[in-house]
Amino acid sequence: MRVAGFVKLSVVVVGFVLAFYVASQVFEFKMDATLGNMFARSAVSHSHSTKPPKYKCGLSKPCPEKHFAFKMASGAASVVGPKMCLEDNVLMSGVKNNVGRGLNLALVNGKTGELMDTKFYDMWGGDVKPLIEFLKTIQDGTVVLIATFDDGATKLNDEARKLFGELGSTSAATLGFRDNWIFVGGKGIKTKSPFEQHIKNNKDTNKYEGWPEVLEMEGCIPQRSD
Repeated sequence: MRVAGFVKLSVVVVGFVLAFYVASQVFEFKMDATLGNMFARSAVSHSHSTKPPKYKCGLSKPCPEKHFAFKMASGAASVVGPKMCLEDNVLMSGVKNNVGRGLNLALVNGKTGELMDTKFYDMWGGDVKPLIEFLKTIQDGTVVLIATFDDGATKLNDEARKLFGELGSTSAATLGFRDNWIFVGGKGIKTKSPFEQHIKNNKDTNKYEGWPEVLEMEGCIPQRSD
């Protein structure tokens, strides 16, 4: 009898210990899972809070009200065409298949930011006369974006350079063979444009064989109010 009672007691004790062990393991797993979820949610929340903001055209900072965000790049040698973006809209690029060797121009409404026209003129094998006629048709209040690709200067003459100067350019007067040039100006501008970059074709400093490095520029164009 005593042996049977001892056996029963042993079974009860072992069962209790086993139940306690299982319960503790389950409880510990749930605690680990809960803590894991908490840390996971914290990590996700932290990653979202540190994600850098995205501004129009990929600018490094937002533009103030009543300004148009723009970003542009000249062509790379004779291989990659220029690109122009305004208010998150790509105006000209190789992907859009509306750029070409020479001078690439985009006309934008200075009040609304709406794209009005795009053109490119071959200044190596083409004629400067169509470019001059086009420049003469630009209306007051129009924003003009210009970027070179390959060679944008060989066929330029004094009349064309003067018309670019009237849009606010300083560098057009000295633009030379295979120079890189990017510019934002406007018809009717009263001063020289602050949005202009020009790099000379120089065999001692060229990044590519026969061509200077790509130019890039971004900024905020004041919206025309009148």
